Amino acid sequence: MRMPKVNVDVDVELEVAEHIDAASWEPEYTKNPYPVFARLREQAPATQITMEGLTVWLVTRYDDIRDGLSDPRLSNDPELADTVTRAVPWVGASLAVARHMLRVDAPDHTRMRRLVAKAFTPRRIEALRPRIQEIADELLAAIQPRGRADILAEFALPLPLTVISDLFGVPTEARQDFVRWTNVLFGVDEGDAARLPEARRWINDYLARLIASRGRATPLADAEQGTLLDGLIAARDEGGQLNDDELVAMAFLLLVAGYETTVNLISNGLLSLLQYPDQYAALRADPTLIRPAIEELLRYESPIKVTPFVRITTTAVTIGGVAIPAQQPVLFAFGAANRDAAQFADPDRLDISRAERGHLAFGHGVHFCLGAPLARLEAEIAFTTLLAGCPDLALDSAALEWRHSRVLRALKRLPVTFAVPASLAGHV
Repeated sequence: MRMPKVNVDVDVELEVAEHIDAASWEPEYTKNPYPVFARLREQAPATQITMEGLTVWLVTRYDDIRDGLSDPRLSNDPELADTVTRAVPWVGASLAVARHMLRVDAPDHTRMRRLVAKAFTPRRIEALRPRIQEIADELLAAIQPRGRADILAEFALPLPLTVISDLFGVPTEARQDFVRWTNVLFGVDEGDAARLPEARRWINDYLARLIASRGRATPLADAEQGTLLDGLIAARDEGGQLNDDELVAMAFLLLVAGYETTVNLISNGLLSLLQYPDQYAALRADPTLIRPAIEELLRYESPIKVTPFVRITTTAVTIGGVAIPAQQPVLFAFGAANRDAAQFADPDRLDISRAERGHLAFGHGVHFCLGAPLARLEAEIAFTTLLAGCPDLALDSAALEWRHSRVLRALKRLPVTFAVPASLAGHV
């Protein structure tokens, strides 16, 4: 792919990439996006693409993405994005649920992040360990006697979903519906676009009902004793630190972010280990490798391929030697950055003892994922529990299917077999 020269209003001549229709990448991109990312890193590190009806700039090199995530000239403001794109980008939510801390700039971002940061301190996250382990043990006990399971549906999804639902006070009967409509918003199945209006209405209405169901807010001074949602309601009612739309938006963000990427971390990570038997064996032999292993699994199969929300250039910028004008939507490909050979040696190989760190699976800068410590803890407990409780894990199908999504690197299912512990033999 050649990049033609054009003159721009600067002192040097810069290269701009030719326009690409991302639909031309399918079905290969859904199955395996990394060859596409490699070509873009080499030939068009910042290029215009049409993706799901919107033309955006896609950035694919590690250094460019890391710098861009901290560049104040790239705005997260949803109203600016809506003005530029003429539609709320992809996720399909109305602006009422768009103004959360990932979609605003300082000082609003600082205000919102401070409100929830206390819920994700190392002390409070570690205090969740017994409950997360209890959930993992219950899920393991349900599958152990069978010697086979769909790990995604029966373990990777219910574990983080139960944890975040407990934190928010979401009743059990509503959890699967919330997952179903969130999947529509993220476009993880083809044909979802026609159902976006219905999904928006359901999620807006459900979050409004959930907030109303909490009744009078827990006093702000006591909010730590209630659910995470109680704390947000108190911030609105007593502190005046959130308005109604921001409260709904923050509830939406924390609920979705609290389970979706962790589901993919666990399922993608287990698949990667099973595809690299030497790495699986190394982790089984030395469970103390679990924490570096999780970082490598995050790098190797990042749960998020491409950032879910566009950023808008507030002035002309140059990224990867490419001139991008003002008022342009930009996306960052985390999946491409984490396989960049300029940052990671032999990047297409899984190596749980890898020395290089600094993956971008959780982002970078002021918008670095606030829930990263919780996701890491859930993954640590999930992998430790599965590897100890399901000996001889193996894939039960060679025909794996990936969900069609611009944003997520997500399996549809993960069927496995394993040895039934002798104490449970015959107890199906």
